[in-house]
Order: sequence, then C-alpha cells, then structure tokens
Amino acid sequence: MIFIVALSCSDNSSQNNGQTTLENRPEHHTTSAFRNHPFIETATPKGVLFFLRRFWGSIFIPDVPDGHKLSASESIRLFNSIKGDRVTWLGHAGFLVSLSGRNILTDPFFSEFASPVSWAGPRRIVDTGVPVDQLHPIDVVIISHDHYDHLDDETVSNFKNKEHIHVVVPLGLRTFFTERGYRNVTELDWGESISIDGIRFSSLPAVHDSGRAINNKNQTLWASWVIESQEKRIIFIGDTGYSKTVFKRIGNTYNSFDFAILPIGAYEPRELMWMSHVTPEEAVTIGRDVRAKKLIASHWGTVSSLSDEPFWEPPERFSKAGQKKGFSEKSLWVMKVGETRLLTR
Repeated sequence: MIFIVALSCSDNSSQNNGQTTLENRPEHHTTSAFRNHPFIETATPKGVLFFLRRFWGSIFIPDVPDGHKLSASESIRLFNSIKGDRVTWLGHAGFLVSLSGRNILTDPFFSEFASPVSWAGPRRIVDTGVPVDQLHPIDVVIISHDHYDHLDDETVSNFKNKEHIHVVVPLGLRTFFTERGYRNVTELDWGESISIDGIRFSSLPAVHDSGRAINNKNQTLWASWVIESQEKRIIFIGDTGYSKTVFKRIGNTYNSFDFAILPIGAYEPRELMWMSHVTPEEAVTIGRDVRAKKLIASHWGTVSSLSDEPFWEPPERFSKAGQKKGFSEKSLWVMKVGETRLLTR
C-alpha cells in the first residue's frame, strides 16, 4: 500500500487545487529553480589551484589503511549472518538499510569516478565490500540530490530488478529514473511524505545545491530524508551545510530519532565548503539539533579529491566532537566499508 501526504510541520508547498502558483510558491522555490531556505547562497568553485588540487587527488590517491574496509568474504558473511533491522555501509553516502523486511538503498554510487565522464574526476578508492549483485533485492531507493557522488548513472542503469524498485526522489529527478527503465518513481517536495509497505519516507530540507552540468544548477531539489517504520525512526542526510534553523526545526517536529546518518567529510576549504558541507563537529551538532540517539558517519573515506582536508581526518574529529557533546563512544558509529550492524536502539 502506498500513499502520499503533506507534512504540516515543514516548509511544504502551498497548493491551489493541486497547483502551485507563483504567488503562493514555497520560499525554496524560485520562478525557475530551487534555493535554500532560510536563504544561503552556495559558492561556485573558482581558481586554477582548486581544480589542480582536485585533478592531483584523482591521480595520486591515498593509501587505504588496514581495517578501513572489510574483505568481500567477511562483508558477505556478516551481511548474511545479521538478521532483523540492520544497516550496511557501502561507502560514501551509500547505505543499505533493512527495516521491517524491506531493503532501502541510499544515494547509490558504485562506479570508479564521480564524474560526467567514465575516465576522470573524483575517484572511488574502495569498493562496496558486499558485491552489488549479492545485495538482497532492493525494494526502495532514495536520493538526496543529483551530484555525481550521490546519483551515479552507471549504478542506477545496471540494477537488475528495476521494475520492482520504488524510487523516491526530490522534485525534478523523476525523469532521470524513468528514462533508465524505472516504473515506480515518486517525486516529493520538502514537507511531503509517502508510505511504502508500512515504511514512511518524508522529504525535509537540507542546505545544499544541485546540478550535473554548468547549465542546470539548482534545477532539481535536494533533501534530507526521514525513514520511519513502526519501531524505528532514522534521518538520512546525504550532503548539507549547517543551519540551526533547519535542523532545530526538524528536532522540534520529530522530537527524537533512533539514528542519524550524517556526512562528516569534504569540508575544506571552509571559505568554499561552509555553505554546502559540514565539518565533523557540525555534523555532531546536527545530531544534537535533531535529537538523535546514535550517529552514523557518512560521506568520507571513499572518494578522493573532493576537498582539501587530510583524507583520514574526519572520523577522528567526529568521535572527539561527539564525546565532547555528550554522546557515548557506542553511540558514535564509524563503520568499515562493507560492515553490517544491527539497528538496536
């Protein structure tokens, strides 16, 4: 059973017989695109040195320390041995979340390059751990936004059971999936939700931007996602800058989350990244703002050359900040790529 509702507690669209007009459009809609609300302008990368550093990082990739990624055999063994509600980190912002017997995949990016071309760009340095063809059948895919490291054409195009996958996306991304053979695709604005087989997916604000080319900046929406079963509530944030207004409002609305999946990497240089990527310390603050009980680190340790900070720095800062803010060590999850954990409260 599937139904869509509008949440009264968020920045949802004003409607007039089902149509949004220019006079009553939500604050995050412009006449031709989308924007952050409260309004925060995102910066466009400038300067030769910034792009040279990105190019250099895609060629000379960092060494992967022992223990960062599980072997394929260990990943598969762990994946198959843990029953019930669970989560598997597939690297970057890709998680397989199993709730109430349904398998939910976030921000699928499994290719080598996060780029419009298949031979250059930010480079994936570790695989998913669990081979994609051995993941349990995927029931739902949710997308936070359309950047290449969160929405990968090759990955999306190659899924085997497209006719059985329900895709839930922010406004403007439905066509991306229908053109690749998906039949069940639902677009949601901020403040709208859909229930699929008893699990509710709600689209909420994030502080970010979108665009896969120079000429389509912010033509599609970006979002945070709330995933709710009868027993658990999870918030998944693919990418965001920090906003006390946005995240405290979410915390006030939902009161608490069992888990928050939060981005902790790609935050330097701050003069550029502050508007769209949080630091590890800000990620922890978001966890506090939304009143999450456990925080799961995301968006780090997978793709080289996205930013300038030392590649293996984010989890150390995340753990220190989390404990300083009152989270126990057991409530701060820094998972290995390919690792599966039971979602216990």
